[in-house]
Amino acid sequence: MKRFDDVVEFHGHSCPGLALGYRVAQRVLKEFKNRSEDEEIVAIVENNSCAVDAIQVLTGCTFGKGNLIFRDYGKQVYTFIRRGSARSIRLSVVWEKPEETDEEKKLWAKYAGGDRSREVVAFVHSRKSVNLRRILDADDDELLAVTEGTELAPPEAEIFRSMSCASCGEKVAEPKVRIRRGEMLCIPCFEMKGMR
Repeated sequence: MKRFDDVVEFHGHSCPGLALGYRVAQRVLKEFKNRSEDEEIVAIVENNSCAVDAIQVLTGCTFGKGNLIFRDYGKQVYTFIRRGSARSIRLSVVWEKPEETDEEKKLWAKYAGGDRSREVVAFVHSRKSVNLRRILDADDDELLAVTEGTELAPPEAEIFRSMSCASCGEKVAEPKVRIRRGEMLCIPCFEMKGMR
């Protein structure tokens, strides 16, 4: 099984969000026993946070294979479905970072405002490091609410013919082509020509 270092290498840095995704993926693999080599497991993620990179690396659910589905709800919720078994598992992150002092809140506000002074950056890195360690060391039930179910898997990924946009010439998947005045257009060109 891949280690947290493998996830960090893929993602580019270590952070609490990545650690949460790592723990979600570990829990799923404990349940389903192995990663998805093709489309055996489908992941439905409800955010586009750092956590999703860890999920891709560990579970084998990726956008490219079509077994990673993004629903932009902004929720730390992840549903995994094993095709052919009618089994699913839904994981919701319940972990709460420790309450911060007024001084810590001020330092976070400075960082969010673009302050990259030595004091502020040192604080942020220290706090992220502490929270990351807490996440990696926590018990599953401290981090996640887990619900088992029988959610149906979506259809397997389809492969579509590529067509050329009549305006820009770039390739576009056939179902995404829009037609205006007999011309086959990609969505951006269709929208641009619609404004003229």
